[in-house]
Amino acid sequence: MGKKRLPLWARLTLGLLALLVLLTGGFVIWGSTPAGPMPEVYERVPGLNEVSAGERWLTFMPEGSTPTVGLILYPGGHVDFRAYAPAAQAIADQGYFVALVRMPLNLAVFKPDAAAEVIAAYPEIEHWAVGGHSLGGAMAAHFVAAHPGAVDGLVLWAAYPASSDDLSQSGVRVVSISASLDGLSTPEKIAASRPLLPADTIWVTIQGGNHAQFGWYGPQSGDAPAAISREAQQAQIVEATVALLESLKENP
Repeated sequence: MGKKRLPLWARLTLGLLALLVLLTGGFVIWGSTPAGPMPEVYERVPGLNEVSAGERWLTFMPEGSTPTVGLILYPGGHVDFRAYAPAAQAIADQGYFVALVRMPLNLAVFKPDAAAEVIAAYPEIEHWAVGGHSLGGAMAAHFVAAHPGAVDGLVLWAAYPASSDDLSQSGVRVVSISASLDGLSTPEKIAASRPLLPADTIWVTIQGGNHAQFGWYGPQSGDAPAAISREAQQAQIVEATVALLESLKENP
């Protein structure tokens, strides 16, 4: 006697389950292999190679002072959070506490409320801003929308809120820092986000900058080549971010 074949519905179910397992496994592998930090990152911020796998965030503190204003940064989608360490360090050097958050599978969409954990861990910080690059910035905006009053400021690096996260009446101080040659968060997309942000939002456009140079992880597919150096773009990003943080300290 031959083996009894499974009914068609059972074979289809098993096939779909196998496909789901393959897709899920592939996604996890993809998410676990993000765009990594460029070698310059480790030169500028020593010790990053020693970050443990269980580290939820990295902190950066100014030397010789006790900060009262803090910034929580979310990384861009599928980018290793350490790729933003040079900017985080530069901001901290200006007198601010900075927490750079690691995201599950390197996607902030899986933990948009991570800022709440950081805020709870550092009660000595009096005024908070949350921000991020690209997807990280969008999820930071979502945190602001979902937690009214939790933070005083929002820093958007080549990012904008989702249409469902209207912050126009939030009272949060916002700086939107974008780049003229960004091939992903294009100038048109940034301009379209204006109605979602407060009327007093500060808009900064980095002429000649692009999307990938908001971090230190190398070129990015779909982006345009930058016309300025990464160092020059980073300096403008840090300057505009610090100006927003300074406003929280002066006029909380």
